[in-house]
Amino acid sequence: MKKFCFELFSLSLLLTAIIFPQKKAFTIADFYKVRFVGAPAVSNDGKEVAFTVTDYKMKEGKSTTKIFVMNEDGTDLKSIPDTGRTNYEPVWTKDGSIDFVAIKEGTPQLFNYSFSENKITQLTDLSTGVDAPVVSPDGKLVAFSTDVYPECGTNDACNKEIDSASEHGPIQAYLADHLLFRHWTQYSAGKYTHIFIYNIETKTYTDVTPGKYVSPTFMLGGGIGYNFSPDSKELCFVSNHDKHPEASTNADLWIVPVTGGEAVDITKENKAWDGWPIYSPDGKYIAYRTQLIPNYESDRFRIAIYNRQTKKSKIITDSFDNWIDDFRWSPDSKTIYFTGEVEGYSPIYKVDLADDKISKVSGSESIFGFEISPDAKSIFYVASSVAKPREIYKINLNDNKEEQVTDFNKKLLEEVDVRPAEKMWVKGVDGHKVEVFIVKPHDFDPHKKYPLILNAHGGPQSQWMDSFRGDWQVYPGAGYVVAFPNPHGSTGYGQAYTAEISGDWGGKPFEDLMKVTDALEKLPYVDKNRMGAMGWSYGGYMMDWFQAKTKRFKCIASMMGVYDLTSMWGSTEELWFVNHDLSGQPWNSKDYEKFSPSAYAKNFSTPTLILTGQKDFRVPYTQSIEYFTTLQTLGIPSRLIIFKNDGHWPDNVKSMPLYYDAHLDWFHKYLGGAPAPYDVKKMVENLGFKD
Repeated sequence: MKKFCFELFSLSLLLTAIIFPQKKAFTIADFYKVRFVGAPAVSNDGKEVAFTVTDYKMKEGKSTTKIFVMNEDGTDLKSIPDTGRTNYEPVWTKDGSIDFVAIKEGTPQLFNYSFSENKITQLTDLSTGVDAPVVSPDGKLVAFSTDVYPECGTNDACNKEIDSASEHGPIQAYLADHLLFRHWTQYSAGKYTHIFIYNIETKTYTDVTPGKYVSPTFMLGGGIGYNFSPDSKELCFVSNHDKHPEASTNADLWIVPVTGGEAVDITKENKAWDGWPIYSPDGKYIAYRTQLIPNYESDRFRIAIYNRQTKKSKIITDSFDNWIDDFRWSPDSKTIYFTGEVEGYSPIYKVDLADDKISKVSGSESIFGFEISPDAKSIFYVASSVAKPREIYKINLNDNKEEQVTDFNKKLLEEVDVRPAEKMWVKGVDGHKVEVFIVKPHDFDPHKKYPLILNAHGGPQSQWMDSFRGDWQVYPGAGYVVAFPNPHGSTGYGQAYTAEISGDWGGKPFEDLMKVTDALEKLPYVDKNRMGAMGWSYGGYMMDWFQAKTKRFKCIASMMGVYDLTSMWGSTEELWFVNHDLSGQPWNSKDYEKFSPSAYAKNFSTPTLILTGQKDFRVPYTQSIEYFTTLQTLGIPSRLIIFKNDGHWPDNVKSMPLYYDAHLDWFHKYLGGAPAPYDVKKMVENLGFKD
C-alpha cells in the first residue's frame, strides 16, 4: 500500500511538472530579453495608440527602439517600417501621421511617417540634432530642443564651423568664466540648449529662446519643457535666468510668440522651481508643476494653474502631501489627472478645478506615463510591478475597470521565474513606520536560510517602488533574498518625512536602515551571518557610511557614492543640492565633517566593491578613487571598477552586464550565493580597461 501511495505521489509530481513546467532562474542574460515598453501617445481621433519598444542585444552591446501603433483595444499591432535607425519620441500630427525622432549617422533628426502613403520623410537636417518634438495643434509647426552656440542660433553652417574647429583644430582645452560649464556628462563648451520651431510648410527654423540661457531647463528623467497654446500662436517654456544657475532652482515659465520675439516671465514672483507647462484645451489656463522653497530641488511638487486673462497663479493640489509627477488635462478643461508618489507606487489621481477635490482613479500601481483619450472615456498608461516588466494598460473611466492591452513579455514570463515582491513594515525612528519590499530567491524553501542583500536607494529624496528592475530579479535568481526599504528621506510618505533627510544624511536614514536590518535578520529564512549591502549615488554614500558606522555586513558594494563631503561640494556641478542638503558650504556648515565617511576611516574594515563612471559630474569619480585609495592603504579587501564612457548611470546595455556580474562575483565571494556567470576581468577588458 505504501509503495502504491508513493508511486501515485511520484506520478502526480510528474504530471504537475508536465502541465506546469518548472520555470528557470532569472539570470543577467534574461534581463536583456525583457522588452521595454514606452509611454503611450493617443491619436487625435482616439482610435490608435503609438508607443516605443526597446530590445537589447547583450553580446553586441546594442539596443534598438521601434515605434509601434495599435488600435485602442490592442488589435492590429504594427510597427513603423524599419529603416535601420533607432526611432523614438512619437507624436501624432493633425493629419493622422506621426512625427518622430530617429538617429541618422549618430545625429538625431525629425522624421514623419504617413500611414496613407506608407512613407517616411526626413524633416530636419541639423548638425546639432533634434530632441523632444512637440507638434502645434494646427499641425503646421514643430518645436524641439537642440544645443547651439548662441551667436549662431539657427545658422547651421556657423554651428558646424565652430564644431569643426573644436574637433579638428588645435583646441585641446575647455575654458570657463562661470560655473555650470559642465552638466551631467557633458561640457557645455560654449553651447546652450535652445528651442527651435520648425515650419513644416516653409521648411524654416526660428530660434525662440536666443541668448546665453538654457531653454528648456534640464530635468533629470525628462519631462515637458515647452508646449504650444491651443491656437498655435504662443509657446510656453521653462528656463532659469538667474545669474548663478548652478546654485539656483529658480526656473520660471516664459511665454513667447511662435514667430519669435521678447519672452515674458509669467512666474517671476515664485523664487523656487516652476516647470512642465501644459495649456488647457480651452486656452484659458496653463497648468504646471511648482515648488515653493527656493534652491530645494526636493520640495514637494504641486500643480498650479496660471489664468491667462488675470495673469494670476493658483495652486490646486495643496491637500496632496506627496510629489506629483506626470499630469494631463481632461478634454473639457475641468479636470487635471496626475500621477503621485504614494507608499512605493505612483497611481493616477484627478483634481477637479471647481473645488480642488482630489480622488484616486487607478489602483495602487507603478505608472510611468499616461494619456487621456480625446473622448475622455479612457486613460492609457504604461505600468510595471517587481514581477512584471512594463506594458500598456487601459482604464475605462466610466467604471474604472482596468485591462492590460499589450503583452510583449508574455513568453519570457512563461519561461523565467520573475519573482514578486512582498511588503513588510518596520518601526523606524520616532515610531514612523518604514516600508520594506522583499524579493525571495528562486526555488524558495521556507525551511532554508538564505544570504541577504540590502539595497539603499539614491536620490536621496526618492522612493523604491513596486516596479520592475534588474536588481530585483538578478540577485534572487542567484539565490539571494533582496530587501529594498524606504527610510527617512524617501518620497511617498508625506513631505515632512522626505524633508527630514536634509541636514541629517547619516542620522535618521541610517538609524531606519539599522532597524530594518534588525527586522530582516529575524526572518526565519534569512541567514544573519551572511548579509551584504549595496547602494547607488546617495545609496553609495550610505554604503560608505555603513563602512564607518557598522560591522554587521560581510561585504558592501558602493556605486557612484559620495565619500568626502567637502571635496564633493567643490567638484559637483549642481551646487544648489549640496548647499541645501548639507546646510550650507564647507566653511559654514558642520554637516560636511559630521556626516563625511572619510572622517571615520579608522573604523573601516568591511570588504567593498566600488563602481563609478569617469564622466560622472554629479558625484565625480574621484570620490570613488579617494575611497578606494583609503581602503587599499588600510589593507581592506576592495575592488574598483571605473566605467570610462559612463556618467552617473552606466550604459544600460554596454556596461550594466558588468555591473550585475561584478556584484554577483563579490557577493558570492563573501556571502556564498551563486557564482557570477561571466568572467569579470574579461568583461572589464572588453570595455577597454586592463587590470
